[in-house]
Amino acid sequence: MPEKQIQQFMRAKQDWIESAKNKVQLHVDNITSFAPQSYQQDAMIPYQGEQYKLDIKASAEKKITITFDRSFTAFVPENDIKTLTAMELSTQIRLALIIWMGQAAVKQAVQTTDKYAPLYQLVSRSITIKTQKSRWGSCGIHNDINLNWLLILAPAEVFEYVVIHEICHIEQRNHSAAFWVLVARYCPDYKQQRLWLKQHGASLMLGL
Repeated sequence: MPEKQIQQFMRAKQDWIESAKNKVQLHVDNITSFAPQSYQQDAMIPYQGEQYKLDIKASAEKKITITFDRSFTAFVPENDIKTLTAMELSTQIRLALIIWMGQAAVKQAVQTTDKYAPLYQLVSRSITIKTQKSRWGSCGIHNDINLNWLLILAPAEVFEYVVIHEICHIEQRNHSAAFWVLVARYCPDYKQQRLWLKQHGASLMLGL
């Protein structure tokens, strides 16, 4: 190929690469996070497909604790309220919420597995909640189920679907027609839950 043609080819490819990068960046810029911009009084916190108000209260405890009862309450040490900047306090509350959400995800995962594994007559060796950048769940060769903690922010039906999905992989290691028949046995609306993840998964992956 002549030098001139090679240069033209490279320029064309470069233009295509730049165009593709711009499209990806535009897509990323258009993704809206479920999380608030800052964790301050009355911020709205995502949990199980809903948004709940955050109440911040001074506490005699030595570390931030989180409770939930139709709204979230962050009990913050009085000294932290006095000495931390608004940004620092927001960061600390966010970290406390992430820990709380992880614990809630573990509890939900165990309850859901205990409910459906016996129905399928399938047993997982372990259930682990992880931070994953691109997956909602997985089932290892030794039947270890891994779940993304961010699922606790999604509707409970979506969380349940992903657990059922991974349980079914204990028997069916692929996504064949037989696999989906197995999933549909106890999750007949699985297509609806998959659609939710397709439509909102990018926002969910942005986390808290």
